[in-house]
Amino acid sequence: MVHPDNSTVVTKINASQNRSSIKVSIQGFEGCFHQEAARNFYGKGTNVICCSTFREVIDIAGNKKESDGGVMAIENSIAGSILPNYNLLQKSNLTIVGEVYLQINQHLMVNKGVQLADIKEVHSHPMAIQQCFGFLDKHNWKLVEKEDTALSAKQIQQHRSKHVAAIASKLAAEIYDLDIIAPNIHTLKNNYTRFLILQRAEAVKEILDADKASINFHTDHSKGSLAKVLSKIADAGINLSKLQSFPIPGSDFKYSFHADVEFDTVEQFYNVIKRIKPITEEVKIYGVYKNGKSGSATSVTSKAITTKKKG
Repeated sequence: MVHPDNSTVVTKINASQNRSSIKVSIQGFEGCFHQEAARNFYGKGTNVICCSTFREVIDIAGNKKESDGGVMAIENSIAGSILPNYNLLQKSNLTIVGEVYLQINQHLMVNKGVQLADIKEVHSHPMAIQQCFGFLDKHNWKLVEKEDTALSAKQIQQHRSKHVAAIASKLAAEIYDLDIIAPNIHTLKNNYTRFLILQRAEAVKEILDADKASINFHTDHSKGSLAKVLSKIADAGINLSKLQSFPIPGSDFKYSFHADVEFDTVEQFYNVIKRIKPITEEVKIYGVYKNGKSGSATSVTSKAITTKKKG
């Protein structure tokens, strides 16, 4: 089958693909939430390359000699969008091939034999500590900020600390053989982070039952131009689940827009792309994939395609 824009031929993913051989770049240390997201998508046998920055994640994900792709957080239900990561995505040659919505559960963990009364310090990432103030305020512990939740767990295991606890994920407790002495200590229970699953464009295949896509577009910025694009999307029966504006570098307060859209069929999506091309200056498709909220972990999408208005 060929898409309406004649760009690529659709092929289904091989169900027998050996996912245990997958190697992806992530931000953080072993046991971090990025690794948990990678495992949720590809399986427990997924190999990870731990990176200190998101830029490094993108660089390694784009290098076929080093990895098969990458996993990158893009937004959180409490903190909102991670805007620098949208910019990294825009400048990369990577395609979104899926997404994972991961509930962020924070646990207090210690070395074997350590009791709650033994704790004098709690180490974790500043955001994790903030998420757990409701629990931590009940105790007179010294709170020590670290660069990563999983690193905090790793360090108390390495130092065999008897008076230090860490706040981290269940996966970190498993990897570093720590006891969760107080589970689910985060104050807000409905805390989710959305992670993008990224691959190099030339390595990506499509599936027929994709129901979500991410695009970037900009208009000529004339009066009502954005409204016209949004109307075309709505008229096609497509749900606009996210719209994020970004300043165009070097322009005089002109903006491009990142949009996530949800649809019933791939053909429906490509038809609306055809309709908005004449009223946009540029449209870039970052990926066409399965909605992560559906629980699917086998999404594979199209190559990222950039189309420019002629003339």
